[in-house]
Amino acid sequence: MTSLLGLPFLVWEYIWFRSEDGLGALGGIFYWSAGLLTLSWALPHRRALRTPRMLAAGAGLGCVLLPILFALALGAAMNGG
Repeated sequence: MTSLLGLPFLVWEYIWFRSEDGLGALGGIFYWSAGLLTLSWALPHRRALRTPRMLAAGAGLGCVLLPILFALALGAAMNGG
């Protein structure tokens, strides 16, 4: 479920980075988030691997949301003062 929440944000982030002429400094975070979300889907769906799948999906979602939250916080700081 977590990886399904992260996929629209990942696509939106990729479109956003591409419109700004490349991935730039935050490209590593994008690749890590894509890799972690892919890993969460690639691991076998057995009960024993449920925790690693959930950890990979949660870390991937965190990496996806990190640049978006940073941009929102930066925008709020610039407008707040």
